[in-house]
Amino acid sequence: MTPDWIAVDWGTSNLRVWAMGPDGIRAEARSDDGMGRLARDQFEAALLALVSPWLGGGVVPVIVCGMAGSRQGWFEAPYRTVPCTPLDRAGLVRVPVQDARMAVYIAPGLKQTKPADVMRGEETQIAGALALHPAFDGVMCLPGTHSKWARISAGEVVSFQTYLTGELFALLSEQSVLRHGMAGKGWDDAAFDAGLADALSRPDRIGAQLFNLRAEGLIGDLPAARARARLSGLLIGVELAAAKPYWLGQVVTLIGADALCKSYARALRTQGVEARLLPATECSLAGLASLARQLEKTA
Repeated sequence: MTPDWIAVDWGTSNLRVWAMGPDGIRAEARSDDGMGRLARDQFEAALLALVSPWLGGGVVPVIVCGMAGSRQGWFEAPYRTVPCTPLDRAGLVRVPVQDARMAVYIAPGLKQTKPADVMRGEETQIAGALALHPAFDGVMCLPGTHSKWARISAGEVVSFQTYLTGELFALLSEQSVLRHGMAGKGWDDAAFDAGLADALSRPDRIGAQLFNLRAEGLIGDLPAARARARLSGLLIGVELAAAKPYWLGQVVTLIGADALCKSYARALRTQGVEARLLPATECSLAGLASLARQLEKTA
């Protein structure tokens, strides 16, 4: 089974690949060989470990998005400057490879000069969302380790802003003094709502509100499920307070993991904002497919 082309989403922690045909996905595979654990000369071998069963006698286009194109990745794909379309065939970077059965291309990320900001990987999801909903004009939010808010108009990313929300949650819940009261996977919606309300009403008190979690765990036996949920509510609340110019009066499209997007949708609903959820993988593949079509036209 030789695919028409291969889609690759190369994150910091994971590598995911899909064999693509005229009717969509023919096969898929994944590994833990994310950008963060590979030296530059290890990327091709990591990719071949997953896709070599799909390669035959011809040359298969391989289109990559994500961190493989970063400065610390496989081969740097320079950022494109907004305002611009999220993806463009002219921006693809051809990667030199030893295996002649592959023609590897990396999609570049986007940059904004003022205020300084960058994205890499999310631009492909935005392009996919636009491919799925061509008439879209408005705001997209991509929750994750580094949450992105993007204003889209006439098929272009006009501006965007990144928040360190997911990474802060991981650091605080796993490495800070708060970790002692955060063990487990439980959740409490009421605690999330309380943290959200506290942060939205007084975002300037976030430092004190965070330490309250530690104190309540020590003297009030705050359950871990409530602590984790309130921490999430506090951090998402601070993000929403800062991102208000993006979402106020808008219908927001959320792209990302289902559980996280539902938390953002819940938070936005408290502010009278309705959100539409789109699956991240579906958007990534639709974005990469738009590049595959452009490559085919210029082949």
